[in-house]
Amino acid sequence: MSMATSTYHHGDLPSALRAATVELITERGPTGFSLREVARRAGVSHAAPAHHFGSSKGLLTSVAAEGFATLVAAFDEAVEGLDDPIERLNAMGKAYVRTALNNPGHFGVMCTDELVDDADEAFIEASVGAYQRLLDGITAIRDAHNPSLDIDAAATMTWSAVHGYAVLHSALPGVAEKNERVLATMDETMNSFTKMMMDGYRAR
Repeated sequence: MSMATSTYHHGDLPSALRAATVELITERGPTGFSLREVARRAGVSHAAPAHHFGSSKGLLTSVAAEGFATLVAAFDEAVEGLDDPIERLNAMGKAYVRTALNNPGHFGVMCTDELVDDADEAFIEASVGAYQRLLDGITAIRDAHNPSLDIDAAATMTWSAVHGYAVLHSALPGVAEKNERVLATMDETMNSFTKMMMDGYRAR
């Protein structure tokens, strides 16, 4: 029994439909998504997804919002008990990559504008919450190490670098092997990322 069917049998159809969507996107990517296949996997009528979410975009938006909420929780857990802003930034980077790798179905739609409704309240709350935590982390770096640091530019670079690494992660071992290189672990790579970022973020 799939996670989606199990969830539905426990009486939570919207969650079951999201779970079926995540399973489908994990297997086939966003282009392999269809409401009919989601309904089949959840064990409900083909009209059920549209009834609950209005459209395919509505369902994908709900999945994306769920993904960002998961990311927010991962950020908060990662920095708990850490006071040093560099350690917090490093922990957030690792949390981002782990969350992306553990939730490929969610991450397949979270940052894909054409698939989601960016005016949806739940999506806005969750995505803004995730970005605000990054901004707070960069602001703490500025306050501790460089009063003139451009927070928006640093946040954009940080998110882009970490997201790019998460996207490329599965392809990197093959590339390293072909170039006769030994690939560092994710933790080692993120430690290096943090050091390189801080080399740029510190005041000159």
